[in-house]
Amino acid sequence: MGSPLPIPARVVLLCGPSGSGKSLLAAASGLPVLRLDDFYKEAGDPTLPQVEGSADIDWDHPLSWDADTAVAAIEELCRTGRTTVPVYDISLSARTGAEALGIDGSPLFIAEGIFAAEIVERCRELGLLADALCLSRGAVTTFRRRFVRDLREGRKSVPFLLRRGWRLMRAERSIVARQAALGAHPCDRDEALVRLTAAAAAQAAQRTSAPTTAA
Repeated sequence: MGSPLPIPARVVLLCGPSGSGKSLLAAASGLPVLRLDDFYKEAGDPTLPQVEGSADIDWDHPLSWDADTAVAAIEELCRTGRTTVPVYDISLSARTGAEALGIDGSPLFIAEGIFAAEIVERCRELGLLADALCLSRGAVTTFRRRFVRDLREGRKSVPFLLRRGWRLMRAERSIVARQAALGAHPCDRDEALVRLTAAAAAQAAQRTSAPTTAA
């Protein structure tokens, strides 16, 4: 039996509370990015969780997200360099299409979203994981950034955004603790960029040193 085929690329999972700056950090890294928020379930899905004591959908609960499809997309990107991902409109809570995503031969890419920590162990077991980071900037700063962003993008109604923002600000410490317990390293923006640079260099070196298989 031949040895298993090498995996050409690996992923850095980037999580953190909503509004902590994950998308900006991913863009600043210069690496290809997979948006994990595009794997939210659609409104009307009977498995969507509700906020306790409220009629609001709890979009910050892992059960509001399709982890299986996200992991499948990550694995396909790692193994083939391309996949098809849903296009999700948060304001509509619906998938509005699909699009092709490629990593253009990069040995490393980022998959970022609030639920990234939920799949750390699965990606590690599949041999896909380069690193897992949890970005944290402090509850008050995150609240302000999140509210301004969500209001600008019209993601939900203002009353919903205020209720959600207050709830998340109070829960931020426990959110970061949970993501760290799932295997994501808590860090600020500067440390995250240093670790991303190191992961990219390590993966590039591994690719260079990997033996080629005979035809």
